[in-house]
Amino acid sequence: MNNSTPATGDENDEKKLREGRSPRSASRVLHLGQIPSDATEADVISLGLPFGTVTNLLMLKGKNQAFLEMASEEAAVTMVNYYTTARPYLCSRPVYIQYSNYRELKTDNLPNQARAQAALQAMNAMQSGNLATASTPIAEGGPLPSQGSVLWVIVENLLYPVTLDVLCQIFSKFGSILKIITFTKNSVFQALIQYADPMNAYYAKTALDGQSIYTACCTLRIGFSKLASLKVKYNNEKSRDFTRLDLPSGDSQLPLEPCVAPAFGTPNVIFSSYAGPAEFAPGMGFAEAAGVSVPGIPGALGSVTVTAPGQMTPPGVFGVPGNSVLLVSNLNPEAITPYGLFILFGVYGDVHRVKIMFNNKENALIQMAHAFQAQLAISYLNGLTLYGKVLHTSLSKYQAVQLPHEGQRDQGLTKDYSNSPLHRFKKPGSKNFQNIFPPSATLHLSNIPPSVTVDDLKNLFASTGSTVKAFKFFQHNYKMALIQLGSVEEAVQALIALHNHDFGENHHLRVSFTKSTI
Repeated sequence: MNNSTPATGDENDEKKLREGRSPRSASRVLHLGQIPSDATEADVISLGLPFGTVTNLLMLKGKNQAFLEMASEEAAVTMVNYYTTARPYLCSRPVYIQYSNYRELKTDNLPNQARAQAALQAMNAMQSGNLATASTPIAEGGPLPSQGSVLWVIVENLLYPVTLDVLCQIFSKFGSILKIITFTKNSVFQALIQYADPMNAYYAKTALDGQSIYTACCTLRIGFSKLASLKVKYNNEKSRDFTRLDLPSGDSQLPLEPCVAPAFGTPNVIFSSYAGPAEFAPGMGFAEAAGVSVPGIPGALGSVTVTAPGQMTPPGVFGVPGNSVLLVSNLNPEAITPYGLFILFGVYGDVHRVKIMFNNKENALIQMAHAFQAQLAISYLNGLTLYGKVLHTSLSKYQAVQLPHEGQRDQGLTKDYSNSPLHRFKKPGSKNFQNIFPPSATLHLSNIPPSVTVDDLKNLFASTGSTVKAFKFFQHNYKMALIQLGSVEEAVQALIALHNHDFGENHHLRVSFTKSTI
């Protein structure tokens, strides 16, 4: 079909693009599949904007597909490489991205392109910093962001966990983050965040300074750092360099060193900091921040209502409706139980309900107390090997886990743990919030009774099939110890089996992951 023939639907739209086909594997045109029917043009464009300018878009809604054209092949390659390891989501559902066979999109003669072109203009204008012309402080001759692109962030009144990923979710709404370092100094949680553009840093500071991540706690105090750039040695839960995905994980980094490298990253390549579900993608406009109007900047903090001390409702984070129900798939049906999932996922939040699917026992639904706990569980447990199977953990489309009806076959696969005494995070401000770590081969043991010996504990863990490589009591507190097992998988299975193990005399063993080594 040639360009002069009118197109009447998605089939014709695809045919009209065939002129631009090329056998090259890499292309600045990307093909997106499994696009949710309720996804908008702006939603699709937002996937590409962190990596550069989006120059064209074609939505094939009848096929749940789309074509996205980037300004350069380099930007497209960066985008594909990033989403290979961090699957993108739209409207809470995963989508896939691959190179298209087309070298460019020719949509001039296609119908129904007005919305796509309008969305492109609006989204690119926001990304390119045209908001500066509408921003009151700058338009009226206020301070320009001459301070640089590195922000110094202090989190006050830390009652709930604030991780590197949480900060990325918040601050990436204002622009692409190149590097981030988190640390604790004088018992105060702090971070240094480097943007690709000082204008992004200016907007983030203007909008977020003085705001609370959660109602009445975790308040952000933000200033400009004197550092021109950050030097990150490791990519782990404490620091990350999104321009150097090859860095080792190492140990958590505390010292900060100025760097003479350019503060704006590689030309034409901007790395996104977060590719999570749509709950944290383009969010609500932020009306007022610290007395300064910042019109139209998406996704700043909203309100989270509190009905009782320490209870946040609804469970959404950052004022955007969130989901606290997880879908866990690729489970080992011969080994997994609702209790085992309760104990494992309970390391990262309070689990209220667990449901292993009756007709497909490789899948389960897990309802956490809060949406941010569900996000933590995804961050730490997706891709974990458990009982010989690699877990896939993502947000579920369901908002709650339903208990079985009377008479309904269930075989004990659905359990309600909402009132369990084993919840680790019921008490606001608990030290457990500050001791959330990824699964580790070394485990932290506590609440050990005086009568229990080293051999008793070694034999106990060996009984789970684990290989005990090392053991050490804490020097001044024999109620606590570290035990190193043969692998992370062994440690995970031992934690499930032995957390809350009853020693008698009202002593129940507490088992946790740790960053410490022996």
